[in-house]
This record gives sequence, structure tokens and C-alpha cells, in this order.
Amino acid sequence: MFVDIILPLPLDGFFTYSVPQPWGEQVKIGIRVLVPFGRNKTYVGIVAKTHKGPLPSDFQIKDILQVMDAEPILLDSQLRLWQWIADYYMSPIGEVYKAALPSGLKAEEGYKPRTETYIRLAPNFRSEQTLHIALDMLQRAPKQQKALIDFLSLNESVTRDELLNEGHTLQTINALQKRGIFETYEKEVGRLNHGGEPHLDNIKSLSAPQQDAYNQIQFSFLKKNVTLLHGVTSSGKTEIYIHLIRQTLQQKQQVLYLLPEIALTVQIMERLQHVFGNRLGIYHSKYSDAERVEIWQKQLSQNPYDVILGARSAVFLPFQRLGLVIVDEEHETSYKQQDPMPRYHARSAAIVLAQLFKARTLLGTATPSLESYHNAKTGKYALVELFQRYKGIELPEIQIVDIKDLQYRKMMNGPFSPLLLNKVREALERGEQAILFQNRRGYAPMLECKQCGWVPHCSHCDVSLTLHRNLNQLTCHYCGTVYQVPTECPACGSKELQTRGYGTEKVETDIRDIFPEARIARMDLDTTRTRQAYERIISDFSAGRTNLLIGTQMISKGLDFDKVSVVGILNADTMLNYPDFRAYEHAFMMMAQVSGRAGRKGRRGLVILQTKSPNLPLISQVVHNDYAAFYRSMITERQQFHYPPYYRLVYVYLKHRQDVVVEAAGIEMGSRLRQLFPGRVLGPDKPGISKVKSLSIRKIVLKFELSLNMAEVRKYLALAQKQMLQDKRYTSLQIYYDVDPL
Repeated sequence: MFVDIILPLPLDGFFTYSVPQPWGEQVKIGIRVLVPFGRNKTYVGIVAKTHKGPLPSDFQIKDILQVMDAEPILLDSQLRLWQWIADYYMSPIGEVYKAALPSGLKAEEGYKPRTETYIRLAPNFRSEQTLHIALDMLQRAPKQQKALIDFLSLNESVTRDELLNEGHTLQTINALQKRGIFETYEKEVGRLNHGGEPHLDNIKSLSAPQQDAYNQIQFSFLKKNVTLLHGVTSSGKTEIYIHLIRQTLQQKQQVLYLLPEIALTVQIMERLQHVFGNRLGIYHSKYSDAERVEIWQKQLSQNPYDVILGARSAVFLPFQRLGLVIVDEEHETSYKQQDPMPRYHARSAAIVLAQLFKARTLLGTATPSLESYHNAKTGKYALVELFQRYKGIELPEIQIVDIKDLQYRKMMNGPFSPLLLNKVREALERGEQAILFQNRRGYAPMLECKQCGWVPHCSHCDVSLTLHRNLNQLTCHYCGTVYQVPTECPACGSKELQTRGYGTEKVETDIRDIFPEARIARMDLDTTRTRQAYERIISDFSAGRTNLLIGTQMISKGLDFDKVSVVGILNADTMLNYPDFRAYEHAFMMMAQVSGRAGRKGRRGLVILQTKSPNLPLISQVVHNDYAAFYRSMITERQQFHYPPYYRLVYVYLKHRQDVVVEAAGIEMGSRLRQLFPGRVLGPDKPGISKVKSLSIRKIVLKFELSLNMAEVRKYLALAQKQMLQDKRYTSLQIYYDVDPL
């Protein structure tokens, strides 16, 4: 007996092994086996196929070493999804395996629970009296004193990362440990949801517009497998989803509910747990590996979760009787995996997964992606529209501020216009909340010498470094390398180094000076390293413990806060002036979504949109929430210039340590592709960032008609790649593909 095995390696196809006699009965498709590979290595592989011989006589074959499971850990539907992702996104199936399985299922020794470092007061300082002594003791160490005060204000259990997110350094925390005030301990992260009994009668009844949309969705599912629900922000789409989930559960089927951002699962989890209790499972990358393995095993058991709520990786979980897939905020770019491979889009993968079960897919959003809206308009998907906000609340008023004019008249206070500051001040005085949106993290995107214009760049990447002042370091946001902040310019010796631009950290610093009484929180990649940090920031803002939230695009994604009356978009131009055919689409969506956070309950919200291009048609479309006009203007361009949804894009990337090698390889690959696909090849070109992690990059753009057979295209691309890599000059050249890039 022989088996074809998937190995967690970036290699195409399966690897054949023989099964020794005693294990013949135990080996099934979908189980894990330990196999030898290469000289001295062993890997945990997954059986994709079993077959009897004979094999070619020159075939050298090794035995499997061990059978690791009694029952399959991978179901037939999952294997078929893996194969589709590998084929469609031109990725080795081994890469799909690496992305899909939790680490604990890929290792020989199983999984170890992941722990996080927590901080608590040492036993000698747990009384009120001894705490006062500690605070007095730290009079001459203000940083340590502030860290202790912040720790006490966080109450409950606090992770070390959370204290670092408050702006304190490791040095300060270690110093408090040495003094015997703090002690650290390790705690296992994550537990399965034991959320109590379900209460399906806890569901709110739908309003008339919601009920109408719900009925239309039900009717559309009789004709189409995929329905797009286009509902304005705050129209109550989540409540419709809950009703659809209940109905699916009554039919003894399972539901997959996808969200683009982990932050969103925190809010929606509470609403779903209230109704579905312990029938709900949560799955995303901020959960510990141990917990993800447990959820995987539970989904294979006789008693799986009926509803899975998760980010994009949840499409890989085992489902036994899937009936409904909900892709909320379907327009979000976070659904597309960028690096590493496979560069799959979770929305597309979810639709394919649903088809494997003959299940239905609902795509929900206030700002549909052009591709999905086009599919709905041309009849591929059904379309249901909901243009009335819940309880009749009006969409927010959007006021445009021309910051170019205000800068000329020297009326700007840093990145804030007088109107924005007045409206935020009024909101805070009324006991309401405000959100400020700046789509750049860090303190400043750039440091510059005032005398000669020198700017620090990453030595591994073709990018300038971002200043993070809390950590007192310069960071490359592409490879993560950290550099010391220079005290003088290495080019001319000047000590006059100035910051250029604003990141969320600098916005926070400046706004604290303007509103010292405000309770401010910041939500970006730097402050949400752990799941607890996400949950704390959101719950504090929801409960009113903080009243001013500063954030990047994370805050634009469907978060629901009752008391937000003012939203400030600090600079719309950073989203518009981007060399990408999708720049306007992404900018429209982000601005419309951020605006939707304003005026949720009881009163109309206000959005202050600051821009240097107030007369741009796109700005007017955002102000009037006119998605139809935006779609018409974009779709004509897309057709004219051969872009999606009328054409399919494939980007071919070439990477090498030497720029001359990658330049020559790009030219050669480009000419090979032009012979194979005449009139459909652009480039090679240097991308905007042409060096990352010490590798020089070239990019070739392929534009294919939708009628073209993509299986044939993949075959030709594989052939061109194989011919290139046979050339000795290109032995260490990397070639990879991004299908349907964003």
C-alpha cells in the first residue's frame, strides 16, 4: 500500500511513501503520519491519497515512520478547499498546509500551551499602607512611580505587554521588579468558550426595514448561492445575521461568521454569546495555539460548535454540516493574506467552502467592493439593499475643512483645524465621545535633518524609518528592524533633527496637551499586541472609561459605540495620493466606514473631514454617502484600462539579494511572458518599495480576460518559471505570484 503525502514545505505536489504491513488498516485519508524527508529530517505529513502499486521500477521509496492519529484530522471538504487555494492562488499545497493547521498539529511532540507574562504586586506591597510607602519610595524615580500608578489604574490582571502599551519601558518594569514591588508570573492564554446555555429567545425583534431585508435574503437564497447585503452603517446588519444564524441552527446546520479584524470579534462575541451561549466558538490568530488545537479537535468531535466566529483563518476549520457563511465587512482588504503564501482571499475561499457543502453565503457591508457590487449588478450574486439606519437615526453630517487654506493662513494647530478642536471640546463637555482617525502608526513617519535634509533609512529595506517616541526607537515597518534614534545627523553633524508628518502616537501626545482632562486611548498595531489589549481598549471606550479614541484603520471596521458624536478624519489625502488603481476605492470605503462610527444612538453625528483637495468628486461622494455615483465613476475607468472586475490580475514578483541579478531576471521573465501572453504583460518595474529584508524586488503585471482558462495560464507560468530557474545565474532567485492582488 502506498500513500501520497502533503508536507509542510514550499514544494509543489504530493510525496509518495509506502505503508509497512501492520499499519495498513490504520492509514486513511486526512490522518497525520510521521515521514522521513531528505537526509536526516522528519516531518508530520497528511495523507491526501492511498493507492496500491505497482510503482515505476526506478522509484526509490521510503516507509512512513509512524501513524499519529486514529481518526482523520482533516476532512474531505478541507482537503478540497486546500487544493482549490493551491491551484487558484498558484501556491504549493505545502504552504496551504502551513497556513491552515495550528502549530500544535504540525509538530511531532503535539502542542504546548502558550503563556503570557503577567505582572502583580509582590506580597509585601499588597496592602494600602505598604502601597503608599512604595509610592513615596519612588519620589525620585518618576518613571517607575508613573508605571506603578498606571498599573494600579488598570486593576484586574495585567500583562507585561499591556503596561508596555501604556508607554512604559522594559527597563522601568524590571527596575520595579528589582525593588521587590512587582513580580511576574506566567499564565496560559485562552480557554474554550463555556459561555453558558444558549438563549435563542434573547434575540431582539427586527424593525420593519430589517425584517424586509431578512425576507429578501431568504427569498434570494432560493435562487442564488451568494447574496450581497448592502446596508448603510448602523442599519442593524448584525441583528439580521443573528436571525439568519438562529434559522440555520434550527435546521441542524452550522454557521461560519467571518470578520476582517480581531478587534471586531471582541464586540460581536458578546452579542452572539448572549444568544448562542456555548454553541459559539471563537477562532483567530490572537488565541493561543493550544486553544486553536482544542477548537479544531472539538469541530471534529460529535459535539462541535454550531457557530464559529473568527478572522480569515477560520475558513480552514473542519465543518461537518455547514449551512451558512456570513462574510461581514466583505470589502475589507484584511481578508486578503499578503505574506507569507498562500496569498488567498478569505472571502473567495469562504464562497468556495460554502459551495462544497451546498451552503449559502451572505456578504454584508456598507461599502461593497467593486468586484462584489459588479457581481450583484450583473446577476452573478443576488443583491439586497438596506438604506435606513436602525431607529431612523440620520447618517452623520460631514463637514469639509480645507487644511491647505488654513495652513497658508497659519490657523492649524498641528494636524488639527480650529473647527475640529471646537467640536471635540463641545462633545467632551456634553459627556459624549470622539474618535480621531489617522492611518499611520508611530510618532512620526519620518525624521529629517533640518540643515541637509538627511533622512534615516532601513539598511535592509528601501523605506524611511518611523519614529516611535514612547519606545525611543526608529522602526522599519516592513522588516521590523529597530534602530537607535540618532542625536546628530551622520551626514553633516547638525543636532537639529526634526520630525515630519504625524503618526497616531504624535496625535495622542498633541491631543493630551490640548485636552489634558480627556481620557484618551490609542488603538493601532503597537497598542494591540495581545488579545487582552484589544478587549481592554474596546471595553473601556464602550463603558465610557475613556472618551477620546485615536486610531488607524482598525477603528473603521464596524465597531459600534453608542456615545460617539464627533469623528475627525485628520488627513484624507494620505489615502488618496497613493500609486494604486484601487487607491480611490480604498479611500472611499475607509472614509465612509470611519464616518459611520458617528451618531449611533439618539442624535445625528458629525464628521470633520480634513483635506487639501476639497473639490475632488470622491470627497463629494463621501459627503453625500453616494455609493452609486462612486461605483459609476470607478467602473468606467476599470473597463477602459483593463482592470478588475473586467479583467483578472496576476502580479509576478521576482526577488534576489543582488539588484543586477533581479533586474536581468525581470527582463528575461518579462520577454518569456510576452511570448506566452502577447498584449497582456506590463513591466518588469520596480515596485514602490523595491527592497525588503535585503532582497531587491521586480514586479510584472499580467492582465487576463475573464474568459481565459486559468488552469492553462497556471501551466504556462509554471513552465516559464521552471525554465528560468534552470539557468545557473538564477539558482537563488525567488519567483512567486499574487493572484487577485489588493
